Amino acid sequence: MKYNFFLILLIVLITSCASNNYKTVNVDPILEKFSNNGFALIYNDKLYNDKIISKKMNERDLIIFQRNLRKGTSVKLTNPFNSKTIIAKVGKKANYPSFNNSVVSIRISKELEIDINEPYIFIEEIRDNTSFIAKKAKTFEEEKKVADKAPVDTISVNDLNITDEKKIKNKINNEFKYVIKIADFYYLDTAKQMVKRIKSELNIKKTDINKINENKFRVFTGPYLSLKALQKAYNSIETLGFENIELIKYD
Repeated sequence: MKYNFFLILLIVLITSCASNNYKTVNVDPILEKFSNNGFALIYNDKLYNDKIISKKMNERDLIIFQRNLRKGTSVKLTNPFNSKTIIAKVGKKANYPSFNNSVVSIRISKELEIDINEPYIFIEEIRDNTSFIAKKAKTFEEEKKVADKAPVDTISVNDLNITDEKKIKNKINNEFKYVIKIADFYYLDTAKQMVKRIKSELNIKKTDINKINENKFRVFTGPYLSLKALQKAYNSIETLGFENIELIKYD
């Protein structure tokens, strides 16, 4: 009887865990190497003294602080507005505002001619080893079983797949207009569930889906026309726990 009791308890625990995993909607593991579009923070000592950044940085260093990558990882940084690029290294782990995708040195900002009022950069990992250390994404259980073949009826017509830097080269748009890329999903049903969750839980009505290809559906919000509105939405979305939220320039 004692054996049967523990066996039943084990089955209940396993069933409970499986049930909880099923209800969790997470980003699927489409990302092969780390890349991110977003606003950098340009280092200065005042930011350190005010404890906005937790580590010091030499202004001549070709390093960045980046929370998703290991120290020593090589990265290519691109200014999408002028196509200038530079190779840098990831420095020590440091705390900095979650809205920013990195902290860069003064030298890097000058080399790339980053606009301090709109410090938009593209970061791309140079893959020489496995250095992307964000938590391993878990696929929604339903996505593992069946592919959704329903017609796409709420898809934005705008192509937001501009993680490929070629699509943002030589395009200078002085208007402040950004969307927030939340995540890419394998199946439309999962993307729709995420849109529904964002609208109901976060009350962000400007949330939609963009079909990238037959097995890639991008959930995004926006566009946002001011930095204040963009930051407010970003801070809300961050509570969902996604590892690699991006800011995409909207043309």
